[in-house]
Amino acid sequence: MDFTMGATAGELRGELRRLIAAEVPAGYLGAFTDDPADLAVAQRFCATLAERGLLCLAWPHEYGGRGASIWEQTVVREEMWAQHEPRGAQYMGVNWVGPTIMRHGTPEQQRKHLPPIARGEVIWCQGFSEPEAGSDLASLRTTARRDGDGWSISGQKIWTSYATMAQWCFLLARTSHEGRKQQGLTVFLLPMSDPGITVRPIDAMLGPHHLNEVFFDGVRATEADVLGEVGNGWSVVQEVLAFERVGIARYARCERLLHTAPEVLAEYWDEIPEVLRGRWARMLMRCRRARLLAYQVLSLQNSGTVAPGDAAAYRIAVTRLDQDSAEVLVELAATVPGDTDDRRRFQRAVHDHWRYANAATVASGSIEVQRILLARELLADPARGTAAGRPGRANNAGPVTGQVRS
Repeated sequence: MDFTMGATAGELRGELRRLIAAEVPAGYLGAFTDDPADLAVAQRFCATLAERGLLCLAWPHEYGGRGASIWEQTVVREEMWAQHEPRGAQYMGVNWVGPTIMRHGTPEQQRKHLPPIARGEVIWCQGFSEPEAGSDLASLRTTARRDGDGWSISGQKIWTSYATMAQWCFLLARTSHEGRKQQGLTVFLLPMSDPGITVRPIDAMLGPHHLNEVFFDGVRATEADVLGEVGNGWSVVQEVLAFERVGIARYARCERLLHTAPEVLAEYWDEIPEVLRGRWARMLMRCRRARLLAYQVLSLQNSGTVAPGDAAAYRIAVTRLDQDSAEVLVELAATVPGDTDDRRRFQRAVHDHWRYANAATVASGSIEVQRILLARELLADPARGTAAGRPGRANNAGPVTGQVRS
């Protein structure tokens, strides 16, 4: 459990914090608000990160990165999420769309898609969940049928984040009904500008741009739009979900807000009930525990030995932390006296954290399905355990993904 981030980690954190202070307005709560200026801030900030080689830090040089370590990229993830993700939706392209195209894409697909991601110019959305295929993603019904030398795609996706602003969709569709339901699935890379694609926003407490329905009506795709092998989309998605579930450093925002509470309360901190301060201290301890668990899973991922149960164990821990810390922070924010700018910003940030935390145990796979993944591995071989209690093992992805919202 002794993880070293590297000699340059502290310097990198300092650089990122200075950039955020200079480029991101005080009180910024993310790109996806009612104010279009917030998205504009994210797009400008992404361009700044890209110019400095910080947006895709760990990508290989040939794809627009700096060839940095996974730990340096983790520093970026932590600092971004702690400050309400000023990269906007770019984390999706950086964390898993780009790496998946590197691994499974053709040279032409890599040339087409990776440079715009590395420059922070393109937003992707994820076409996975459907009205009757959320936790059981393999039951999806969106179908790609052979049409001459290409494909005709029809169906519906739901809970698709960023679909109203995305230029491209990472779509999973059924190309065959033979064999098990996990077989016959294929990944397509589709432009959202296609006239056969219709996006309908879903009103929700998370705010604009997060939840949408997406309809595909005879969307035309060619062989050049297929990522990987036809019919092998399930194995690609297994990799995607493992990267997605570990890629967001949720513990970093929890920890920053918890540390901010006594600073904002200042001389009133000692007046907080002892029971509440005790809960606050336990949340900080759980932040550290979630951080160490994330580091262990990242270490396994980096060595190629991560399994679905590893990511599931982390996901369970960090999403529960999100929700439990939000409850403590709401109680603390309610005790903040006075009406200063710092206190108002803290209260708004806590409210924003609470809203997102309510969806944490559903997003990217429900906590119930994460428990199934974890239990399945433990029951298959109890001696192996999980990332929280053993050194590692080979990948043995199971059929349940737990993808509920994208």
